[in-house]
Amino acid sequence: MANAAEHSGANGHAGVIGGNGRLGALRLLLWAVAGVLALRQAAAVLRVPPGEWLSDFHLPGSPGSLLGSLYDGGQFTGTPFSGLVLKPLVGLAAPSLEVAWTCVTLLFVAAVGLVAARGLPDPVPRRTALLAAPVLVALMMASLPVREAASPGQTAVLPVLLVLLAVFRVPGDRPAGFLVGLAAALQPALLLFAPLLWLAGRRPTARTAAVTFAGATALSWAALPRDSWTYWVEHLAGTGLGGAPDSLANQSVHGALLRLGLTGPAEILLYLALAAGIVWIALRRAARYARDGQLLLAVAITGCAAVAVSPAGWRHQLLWVLLAVAGKVGTRAADRPVWPVAVVLAMTLPSSVLLPNLAALAPVRDNVLLLAALAAACAVPFLPRSSAYWREPVPTAYGRPAAARWSRVPLLPFWRHVLSRPNLLLELLLIRVGYSLYSHIRAAAPTSRSLAEGHGSEIHGIEKVLGIDIEHAVNQAVVNTPWLEAFFNFYYTSFHFVVPLTILAILYWRRPGDYRWARASLGLGTVLALIGFWLYPLAPPRLMPALGFVDTVHGVQDLANPQYGAMTAISNQYAAMPSLHFGWSLWCGIVVVVLAPKGWQKLLGALHPLITVCAIVVTANHWVLDAVGGALVVGAGFGLVYVLSGPRGAALPAGVGVPRPRVPERVDAVGASSGERTRA
Repeated sequence: MANAAEHSGANGHAGVIGGNGRLGALRLLLWAVAGVLALRQAAAVLRVPPGEWLSDFHLPGSPGSLLGSLYDGGQFTGTPFSGLVLKPLVGLAAPSLEVAWTCVTLLFVAAVGLVAARGLPDPVPRRTALLAAPVLVALMMASLPVREAASPGQTAVLPVLLVLLAVFRVPGDRPAGFLVGLAAALQPALLLFAPLLWLAGRRPTARTAAVTFAGATALSWAALPRDSWTYWVEHLAGTGLGGAPDSLANQSVHGALLRLGLTGPAEILLYLALAAGIVWIALRRAARYARDGQLLLAVAITGCAAVAVSPAGWRHQLLWVLLAVAGKVGTRAADRPVWPVAVVLAMTLPSSVLLPNLAALAPVRDNVLLLAALAAACAVPFLPRSSAYWREPVPTAYGRPAAARWSRVPLLPFWRHVLSRPNLLLELLLIRVGYSLYSHIRAAAPTSRSLAEGHGSEIHGIEKVLGIDIEHAVNQAVVNTPWLEAFFNFYYTSFHFVVPLTILAILYWRRPGDYRWARASLGLGTVLALIGFWLYPLAPPRLMPALGFVDTVHGVQDLANPQYGAMTAISNQYAAMPSLHFGWSLWCGIVVVVLAPKGWQKLLGALHPLITVCAIVVTANHWVLDAVGGALVVGAGFGLVYVLSGPRGAALPAGVGVPRPRVPERVDAVGASSGERTRA
């Protein structure tokens, strides 16, 4: 970490300000996206009425606050020093303070992204150097910590910026140490950077940081003795301020242990033991990566550990986790996206999207951000720059390039046929998030009863003209045949998810190249179905009053109730056209018929959509034309994959193997290769 500021300023990518036409256009687009996200965040904050915004500031003199102490209301979570700094702001007019606070916070976020992007370890490809800053700023603007950090009185972004400036931009030990000490005065857990600086050889900086922290804390004790006693003694560095220590907002080890039901001296002893172990492991790892020239990763590891071991580590303080994407994980090219994707998903999506609402998964779901921070600090095996795979991971095997189907529709590079097995963790994450987004979009589709019933009458009328309005007859026949009703009810409720997931699992294990083809076609067909749900809300037969249908699966519905009883509270009951119940079963049938090696397997695959179409019609859950719609979107999904990536059967030419990675020259901690040092 020696002379980090000079290292950052002298690296080969810091001065890159241009690029070819496509990279330049992409860079502008990404900056535009970051700007839109910043405006969206600002609008969300500024929509709060000025009076309510200022009352949430939780400082003496603001509406709703007590005039005596910072902590009398129990809502202010900052240190006495931060309260001392923020108190003068209360005298500003509410609208001016609201606008200024929001703008300054978002500017700090942009500054963090710019400084972090310039701190990437050498060597950095030109594309990465050009796009890193806008990508990082956009991700931070969309992240959960920044969404909460813009709230009144939160100063979580400023300490991150101060530490990054100290490490990468400020020359001299004393100024850098002053910034680190100031960051620790605002967030005490960040004093952990002092031992990191000491271990990395910057001992004057570490001493200055400790002295600055002690001086700022002493100043706050002198100016606010009662508040200082409350914060440091009564609440043990802020524990319990701003909310219960076991609330989900406290993403620290202490908060997680309390949520698991541990209390009293046993919990405190276990917390202290775990915190000591985390600090030991994290500092050793951070010092090692700092000596390796990966300064940004070392900073991210230390910041993650600091928040995790803090008695109260709030969500808005976990911006450090996003900085940990600077580390490279895995020797295969296919494994490289796993860590960045996992971090981005954990930092931008609610935990309910990442994991299903199951009691067994509650400990993981409630602590997603904490687990991400602990993984970065203690567990993830980031590659050193001396690794043979740092610059050239084991390449992915691609099939033979296929010609475009039409001259105006070129094949996209990321749709190339890949023969190697994709990373399982990445696939599970994408499947889970994709299904959650599908569920949310389906639930958000229009649910107007009159519109849906009108479309139901249209579909029924078309079927009468075509002579295929068989729904009522077969529904009544099944109702009068108990064993047949039980069979179709079981089939309808049991195989919709099980069969597609089973097929995907088998393909992933046995035929990875075909797995990608099948997964892509299923995903594209589902996206097209969502468009249908949104544009054409449709009442299924069981929700059409006066037509006499019997809902054999869900039981009798109260059609006099404007919401049709309890079922509409579970999901959007008008998302019926096209029928994905049939569409997914048809996808299963096509995949099995095309890929299964034996005749009886192909027969079972063909029977599945046939039985499914019978089940959705006889149970009054779909019209016949809904199945036609399902077939169309699935067929379109297969067609799009064919257009974008060529025929399924493309393979590597005979005699072409997977190339071995070239072992790069060993690099030292300041980024110079052995050959470059020899030439110098």
